[in-house]
Amino acid sequence: MVPLWVTSDKQEYAARTIRPKITKNLPIYLTEFPPVIKHPHNTPESDVSKAPNLLDDIDGLIKKLEIDKTIEEVDWAKPGTDEGFKVLKSFIDKRIKLFGSKRNDPNENALSNLSPWYHFGQISVARSIIEAKKVTGASESVAAFVEEAVVRRELSDNFCYYNNDKYDKIDGAYDWAKKTLNDHKKDPRKPMYTLKEFESWKTHDDLWNAAQIQLRIEGKIHGFLRMYWAKKILEWSESPEKALEIAIYLNDKYNLDGRDPNGFVGNTANFATLANAKYFV
Repeated sequence: MVPLWVTSDKQEYAARTIRPKITKNLPIYLTEFPPVIKHPHNTPESDVSKAPNLLDDIDGLIKKLEIDKTIEEVDWAKPGTDEGFKVLKSFIDKRIKLFGSKRNDPNENALSNLSPWYHFGQISVARSIIEAKKVTGASESVAAFVEEAVVRRELSDNFCYYNNDKYDKIDGAYDWAKKTLNDHKKDPRKPMYTLKEFESWKTHDDLWNAAQIQLRIEGKIHGFLRMYWAKKILEWSESPEKALEIAIYLNDKYNLDGRDPNGFVGNTANFATLANAKYFV
């Protein structure tokens, strides 16, 4: 929402360092959208008739796309801005008051579920925040939503922008993260699983398998379980490098918001947190 080069001219260390910089600039950029104004010039009818109608050959267009048909369509998310606004309205009306206290509970329906529409540019974070700030009697939840949708999200943007050649590699992690990962690189890992076993939820852990099943079927994992999912991939892989490769592959292949900066940052951060906690010792 705040242009990242305005927020900071360097890679930020953590949410606590970028938060005041975003908060300072947010009133400047979080403004109501201007009304759409009809363009004063019309395209001549002769030019319109010459333009190809791409919808005349929709099947031909689809054939040209590289689509992995082994991944089935999800049934909970429908594409388009109108659908995005429906999900936003249901969040504002029914779930936002739970967001502050229940967003980390996978058993509660407290999340916005807006990430796919953000990812494909069909609804903006700014619009979501503007609507959320109109809610009364839920200041804790609104503040938590701003923290997640703006501060944490833009911290990820900052990481990838100022680390654009290594954001998807262990070498691109913060120094403290690389140190903890290297310190525990030779810790025993048992069991260890292959990419195919991870992808087909063939681990010994029912909770991890359930998260992977949700990813495959729904194109998402609850945010709290997503951390567990990533950490266990590290614990059950031969090296941090291999674990990151697997986590990024699965995230980008199946998540509706795959290939977003938060996916790359989340995986490396979760890996480092696990190593720092000395899970392997």
